[in-house]
Amino acid sequence: MHINAYGAYAGDKPLEPLKITRRTPGKDDVQIDIAYCGVCHSDLHQVRAEWAGTHFPCVPGHEIVGRISALGASVSGFKVGDLVGVGCIVDSCRHCEECDDGLENYCDGMIGTYNFPTQDEPGWTLGGYSQTIVVHEHYVLRINHAEEHLAAVAPLLCAGITTYSPLRHWQAGPGKKVGIVGIGGLGHMGIKLAHAMGAHVVAFTTSDTKREAARALGADEVVVSRNAEEMQAHAKSFDLIVNTVAAPHDLDAFVTLLKRDGTMTLVGAPSSPHPSPSVMNLIGKRRAIAGSMIGGIPETQEMLDFCAQHNIVADIELIRAEDINDAYERMLKGDVKYRFVIDNASLATP
Repeated sequence: MHINAYGAYAGDKPLEPLKITRRTPGKDDVQIDIAYCGVCHSDLHQVRAEWAGTHFPCVPGHEIVGRISALGASVSGFKVGDLVGVGCIVDSCRHCEECDDGLENYCDGMIGTYNFPTQDEPGWTLGGYSQTIVVHEHYVLRINHAEEHLAAVAPLLCAGITTYSPLRHWQAGPGKKVGIVGIGGLGHMGIKLAHAMGAHVVAFTTSDTKREAARALGADEVVVSRNAEEMQAHAKSFDLIVNTVAAPHDLDAFVTLLKRDGTMTLVGAPSSPHPSPSVMNLIGKRRAIAGSMIGGIPETQEMLDFCAQHNIVADIELIRAEDINDAYERMLKGDVKYRFVIDNASLATP
């Protein structure tokens, strides 16, 4: 099946319309007509070859929502017309300890939604900046939000699960003080989710102008991280800090805000390393710096259900596919509140 998509033929070339091929659904496959696809910072890093190993042509996109248009003969959990999503994972080995534990995101054989090896043409996966995708039913997620919120559900498939997973793993909830560093695509979801879980939420931003926006998202307090006095006022008080910033910065400033046995989890992926943190800040209070990457399929479904229950969606700006290059430039400037989402209907007309 030949379909329209948007992608790039080289890291220094803009994204442009192209034709790609999708496989005919096998017995365990679900074919999804994509309604909307969120735009993640990872898309930009990969398609511009800022991360090593990009295969071209590259079609990004791993925040996918739409309707099922065809099913394989063995698929039992879905029916044609269902509203569904696909996140960052379209396959894994299915027999390792991680897969057995529902943590396909940590499987060494995980296949990402784009730029990972596959037997399909052209030999690597092509993502959601496209009209249709075909995915094994295990990696398809059920959406229970009302259909009018579908575009704003799309970013939950990456930005949502990336922040939900560490909040759940480190047990954010009532009686816990949780910090969210950065108020962008990931951070704005972290604030909403931590608030809904019942934690006391403190948002950290470098910009004084974001105070009201952070409070509107659900932050109980807002700290401008460039203000030493504001930072010092929170010394040794956090159970958990989720750091979403995707640029290298001084981690020690936040480590010292953790209480004994507190953890700062890094979910932003900078293209060059953070300055090395001080070991003494860790030793002194048995603090930890950890990492977390998206979430497994069961936890992603749990997150979607939690968000539907609490009426949580992303704050988005809807764009046409041909606006993607401008959207990337605006994203680099932080000029989006807080996630671009492509209206994939715009792919029907070049």
